[in-house]
Amino acid sequence: MRKRSPLAILLLTVFIDLLGFGLIIPLLPLYARQLQASPFEIGLLMASYSLMQFIFAPIWGQISDRVGRRPIILLSLLGSVLAYTLFGLASSLPLLFLARLLAGLFGGNISAAQAYIADITPPEERARGMGLIGMAFGLGFIFGPALGGWLGSFSYHLPPLVTAGLALINVAFAYFMLPESLNREARSARTASWRESSPLTRIARAFEQPQLRSFLWLFALIVFAFSVMEATLVLFLQDIFGWGVSRSGYLFAYLGVVIALMQGGLIGRLVKAFGERRLVSAGALMMAASLLLVPFAATIWELGLVLTLLALGDGMVTPSLSSLISRQVSAEAQGSTLGVSQSLSSVARVFGPLWGGLAYNIWGPAWPFLSGGVVMALGFLMSLKLLQKSAQGRLSQSQEPSAGSPGH
Repeated sequence: MRKRSPLAILLLTVFIDLLGFGLIIPLLPLYARQLQASPFEIGLLMASYSLMQFIFAPIWGQISDRVGRRPIILLSLLGSVLAYTLFGLASSLPLLFLARLLAGLFGGNISAAQAYIADITPPEERARGMGLIGMAFGLGFIFGPALGGWLGSFSYHLPPLVTAGLALINVAFAYFMLPESLNREARSARTASWRESSPLTRIARAFEQPQLRSFLWLFALIVFAFSVMEATLVLFLQDIFGWGVSRSGYLFAYLGVVIALMQGGLIGRLVKAFGERRLVSAGALMMAASLLLVPFAATIWELGLVLTLLALGDGMVTPSLSSLISRQVSAEAQGSTLGVSQSLSSVARVFGPLWGGLAYNIWGPAWPFLSGGVVMALGFLMSLKLLQKSAQGRLSQSQEPSAGSPGH
C-alpha cells in the first residue's frame, strides 16, 4: 500500500471531489427554482457556499498544520457526504441552504491537498505538482457538469446523491491508500490567532503593497464578472431558450474543454509570442465583449459563439494574471500570496452571485451579463494601465546605461 504513489492517489481524490462539485453546477439553479426560489435567492444560495469557504478554509489549514493533512482531508470528505446527501433529500429551500452552508464549511479539501503537495514535493517540482492539481480541477469541471446534466434529466435528486456516493468512495480511497504527509516533528506547536490568520487581514496586507495592489484589483474584477455569469447562465438558458438541466450541463462541459485547451496547450505559445501583460489585456477585452453580447444572441449558435469567446478569454487571463501576481513577490512569499488570491476569489464569488441574482430579479435576464461586461471593461482599462506601466518601466531601464555612461 505504501508503494503506491501518494501523489497519484491525492490527484484521484481531488478529481473525484471536483467531479462531484461539477455535477451540481447545472443543477443548483433549477433545483432551487423548483423549490420556489427567486433569482436573488439562488444567487444567495451560491454565495453562501463561497462565504463559508472563505471563513473556514484558513481554519482547516491551521488545524492541518497541527494534526496533519490526512485527518482534514478525511473530515472534509465525510462532511461532503453529509452535505450532498442533505442536498439530494432537500424538499424545502431552508434545507437546501443548510446543505450548501455545510458543503462550504467542509470545503477545505483543496487547500489541504495543496498543502499535501507542498509536503511531499521538493521546491523544484512543486509547480508541476500544483499544475497536476489544476489538471484534476479542469477534468472535474469538464466531466462533472456533463454527468450532472445527464443525471439531472432523470431526476433533480439524482446528481447530489451520486455526488454523495462519490464522496463516500473518496473517503475509502483516502482512508486506505493515502498516507500522512506531515511528520510529527514538522507539525506546528500552536496555531496563529484568528486576527493573524484571518483572510481579511491577509488581503488588507497584500493591498498595502503597491506592486501587488493593481493586479489584485484586476483579479477580483475578473472573478466577480465570471461568477455573475456562472450564477445566472442556467436561468438565462431556461428563460430565453427553454433549455433544461441536461443541455446546460453539456454547455458548461464544453466551456470547460475550451478553457482547458487554452490553459493546457495554447497559453504557453501565446505567452512566448505576446507576453503575459498583453494576454491579460486581450483576454479581458474578449471577456468584456462576450458578456455584453450575451443578451443580444438571437440563436443558440450565436450564444455558443459568444460563450466560446468568453471561455477563450478566461483561459487566457487566469494563468497569465496568476503568473504576474506571483512575480510581484519574493519566492518566500509565493505561498501566502497564492492564499490571498484564493481568499480574494472567494470574496468575489460571494458578491458576484449576489449581484447577478439581484440584477436578474429586478431588471431581467439581460442585466447580469451587461453589468458583468461593464465590470470586465473596467478590468480591461486597468490592464491597459498596467501594460503602459510595464512599457514605461522597460523604457526607463533601457535609458539607465546611457544616463550613467558619462560617469564611467
